[in-house]
Amino acid sequence: MKTAISAAAAADLIPDGAILMIGGFMGAGSPHPLIDALVDAGRKNLTVIANDTARPGFGIGKLVTAGAVTRVITSHIGMNPETQKGMLSGRIEVELVPQGTLAERIRAGGYGLGGVLTKTGLGTLAAEGQRVIEIDGEEWLLAKPLKADFALIHADRADYQGNAAYQLTATNFNPLMATAAPTVLCETREILPVGTIPPDEVGTPGVLVKYLIGRRM
Repeated sequence: MKTAISAAAAADLIPDGAILMIGGFMGAGSPHPLIDALVDAGRKNLTVIANDTARPGFGIGKLVTAGAVTRVITSHIGMNPETQKGMLSGRIEVELVPQGTLAERIRAGGYGLGGVLTKTGLGTLAAEGQRVIEIDGEEWLLAKPLKADFALIHADRADYQGNAAYQLTATNFNPLMATAAPTVLCETREILPVGTIPPDEVGTPGVLVKYLIGRRM
């Protein structure tokens, strides 16, 4: 059985300077109670790997507003002017990655691969600092795998063995991120008895999940 803890207790597990993967798409499918708990705990110097930084005062944007983030690996910051200002001032290091490449880099990290070959971004700003490989006369970018210290994910429901099921937009980065960190904190709408979730609806097997965080805890 997995340990069910509060969001505040989960935040206590995460030290300053940690590398976090946070699921969601503009806040949809993000683990909001965990984000709020990190802000309340006053965490600093965090690296966040996520699809986006949402918007000021919402989702990951709360961490940006609180000054908790010093580095971001993401696909989109256009809806959060605070992230943009942080990047321009040098307060936040921003690595922009095409969305599909970001997903595949996370997958590579989770599956133990050495990286992913892609043509997306070849010859552009996105290719800076990346290795270019020639295969059969064609050039490819080698996008290196991404891993984190903690994956903060949101599931619609989970059982006490940690098996998690997702709904709608939450199916985006959450299942991938659960494979790419040694400690997975799964915030869920409800925690159910074992056997309640049909096996074919499980998006993340319980073996990957370390702690459960219920919305009502």
